[in-house]
Amino acid sequence: MKKTVLAFSRLSPALIERLQPHVELVVPSPKLGDIATQFAEALPRAHGLIGAGRPLGEAQLHNAERLEVISSISVGYDNYDVDYLTRRGILLTNTPDVLTESTADLAFALLLGTARRVAELDAWTKAGNWKRTVEADLFGCDVHGKTLGIVGLGNIGSAIARRGRFGFGMRVLYAGNSRKPALEQELGAEYRSLDELLGEADFVCLVVPLSAQTRQLIGRRELALMKPSAILVNISRGAVVDEAALIEALQEQRIRGAGLDVYEKEPLAESPLFALPQAVTLPHVGSATHETRQAMAFRAADNLLAALAGERPRDLVNPQAWRQS
Repeated sequence: MKKTVLAFSRLSPALIERLQPHVELVVPSPKLGDIATQFAEALPRAHGLIGAGRPLGEAQLHNAERLEVISSISVGYDNYDVDYLTRRGILLTNTPDVLTESTADLAFALLLGTARRVAELDAWTKAGNWKRTVEADLFGCDVHGKTLGIVGLGNIGSAIARRGRFGFGMRVLYAGNSRKPALEQELGAEYRSLDELLGEADFVCLVVPLSAQTRQLIGRRELALMKPSAILVNISRGAVVDEAALIEALQEQRIRGAGLDVYEKEPLAESPLFALPQAVTLPHVGSATHETRQAMAFRAADNLLAALAGERPRDLVNPQAWRQS
């Protein structure tokens, strides 16, 4: 008999097609009524969950008595109560590596777009303001040859650093929990404390997971350490930055600009950020390309099916739960 898998977000047709031969797949749909009701009704018989973007912990899963695995179509797993899942022996998997290059592309797009005021000048041009040669008040700043500071030199951070070093001749600084000798040699990267990096970098790119240690890692004090000409790029999690402090720093022109893909509250329907031309605001699309999202979905499917077959999944977030199972 096939095991039951419940989707907790929308699944692509390709992913549904990949899973259906192997499991009894339940995908809640607005056409069938209230989504939350459908999820709650199916949850007690589910052996596996697959999806992204939904908080899952004891409050949501207390009656999921058959649950063996949650396969998240994401790299980050701050939506899940990992300790609770581990205590119950429920495996949690994610999809690292697959989105590295696409997310690094997006980070650099934010960096370039903010530096050269792409969104701002696009809107200015379309509004019919281009009536003469553009003057200095609309100039941007160079990226090539500048200093790039990466906070969190993991896979994505390293990919961003490579773009900066080899594509734009940038000097690379990094801050993190440990030194990376191989990357220092490859990229000429220089290790700094966070405070030192903030003071030296022309572009500060945040690429850290959200944890108790990184929540509001960048606040008023840290923003005050940045150069007035510096630009902050955040593709990690919104809560890594004190958003109110960032808005204040931008309003008072204490830093040049910010390129943001993540926010403290998402979706972001309204914000003072929207009134700031030096803030580029994207709707959390770091991995949002057709190719990457399909690769993430298929990787999540592989993790899910392996776990349900009693095999250790490739991308296991909580190995302690595997030892318990």
